[in-house]
Amino acid sequence: MTSDDALADSLVRGAFEVMGVLTRIGAEHDLSLTQMRLLGVLSDRRPRMSDLAVFLGLDKSTMSGLIDRAERRGLVARGKNAEDRRAVDVFLTPTGRRLTKRLQSDVRRALAPAVDRVDRRRRALLVELLEPVVSASEGTAAAAAQRIGATK
Repeated sequence: MTSDDALADSLVRGAFEVMGVLTRIGAEHDLSLTQMRLLGVLSDRRPRMSDLAVFLGLDKSTMSGLIDRAERRGLVARGKNAEDRRAVDVFLTPTGRRLTKRLQSDVRRALAPAVDRVDRRRRALLVELLEPVVSASEGTAAAAAQRIGATK
């Protein structure tokens, strides 16, 4: 196996482990992976609905349905964008913020056994090495991510 193949294999295995944790924790709170991603993105941002749709890779109607369901649960709200009154922002409600913090805590606790297998001195290096892999580097998702980051 080449080093590229080994890296790809390790990334896939790691993604499966993380997705398994996220799926289990999401199910405990009646949330899909997409809903978990939504809450994660909104944890420190107030993006425009259109940017959020691009970032999550959802079409307009799917995005609206996702936000509608989260609104009915009291997790998110919509509001006018301060810079463009025609645009709609999405943000966490206090209930959504509390749930998101709990989810983040649950995920960290569930991933602790995997994290603990990495020597403490090497964790920062692992984060540094993974950053270019997990960061969007091109395309519309990156542009949306930059816009979303700018609205923090």
